Amino acid sequence: MPRWSNMIEDLVSRVTEIGSTMLVNNQQGDITLSQQCEALLSNLGEATGLARSKEILDAFKDLDQAQKLDFFQTLCRDFGVDNQALKQALDAWQKEPNDEHTRNIHFASEPRSQELVRRLNLAPGGTAALVSLREDLILHMKKKPELSALDQDIRHLFSSWFNRGFLRLERIDWSTSANILEKIIAYEAVHEIQGWDDLRRRVAAQDRRLYAFFHPSLVDDPLIFVEVALTSDMPDTIGTILAEDRQDLNLQEATTAVFYSISNCQAGLRGISFGNFLIKQVVEELKRELPNLKRFVTMSPVPGLRRWAHAGSELAQQHQGVINALDQETSLFQPEFMAAQQDALSKLAACYLLDAKNKKDRPYDPVSNFHLGNGARLQQINLWADRSERGQSNSWGVMVNYEYDLAYIEKNHEAFLCEGVISASSQVRKLYKNN
Repeated sequence: MPRWSNMIEDLVSRVTEIGSTMLVNNQQGDITLSQQCEALLSNLGEATGLARSKEILDAFKDLDQAQKLDFFQTLCRDFGVDNQALKQALDAWQKEPNDEHTRNIHFASEPRSQELVRRLNLAPGGTAALVSLREDLILHMKKKPELSALDQDIRHLFSSWFNRGFLRLERIDWSTSANILEKIIAYEAVHEIQGWDDLRRRVAAQDRRLYAFFHPSLVDDPLIFVEVALTSDMPDTIGTILAEDRQDLNLQEATTAVFYSISNCQAGLRGISFGNFLIKQVVEELKRELPNLKRFVTMSPVPGLRRWAHAGSELAQQHQGVINALDQETSLFQPEFMAAQQDALSKLAACYLLDAKNKKDRPYDPVSNFHLGNGARLQQINLWADRSERGQSNSWGVMVNYEYDLAYIEKNHEAFLCEGVISASSQVRKLYKNN
């Protein structure tokens, strides 16, 4: 962290300590957490405002889950839009519909919870505490969907605070601090890192790269990271990338960059997109370092395939024979079984990736939705590619290569978002047509 950032943090901490002393001297009796929030919104003093923000966040952290739910429900009920102020703004606009009165409507219609969150964010460590708070909120939203209004308020602010312009890209290697390396091991969400030796293979080998986005307010805590394998061709199994006994590739022979794992690290930032920026920026970094790289592809899981196949859709029922065979087989990777089911599983996977849709009429598979939305092309379906327990559970071992063809990324992106067009290779299209 730059020295001036440390100086600012030290200054804020000192001001907060002064404010805490002032609050102790002035406070009369115990007040509830919601009363503290009301006091924060009405408070104009900088020192006491910082101190009260810290007190609220510290107190929230000590609540049990039932108390946290009660707090969220109170915020939804008592910290919404000030209807009286909004009515006054609307009345003024109706009398004189000018730009000033229009803007006043905008400000008056903002829920009070948004200003509360802004002020809480000013406390030392406020951003990290709010990310943790939203993680609890998301947990409770599963059973209390009415909390989504509060979540929208926080997410609206997070989308600005975690804007790409505030993020910095860093390469993680064996010289990175142990604190960050430990978090990389903990946060890996796709292919579990089996201890320090496995991590070393992923970040220290000459043909491996790991890049992460960081935010100034979460200094040593990555937001998202991507693992990259430099290869001489496009892989068709994850085993060749993760193998313990593989030989490092001479960088002069590397023609392909394979993005084989992308992990979001902060559950409280769910729905705040970083991955599209991350991949595109890493592509630029790799191109500068290794101009001989010609292809940028993924080795991606297909996490929704098995769930979709069992959901009972009319589309899935057309492939019930292979679905039953896959479910009943105790060893998917027997050569005879693989050969017998090769064509049927290929058709099932192609049908799923090109035709299965979610409620928003987008690809059912979340990983597919992500890469296609970023402008990638569905390049190749790889059967029996992931022999891990997770790979079998999610997709009977199926994986996919998406290709980021730099000449077509923006065209593919626009076609997908505006018209729902899925960019796919002729090889994949052929599998689909044969259904």
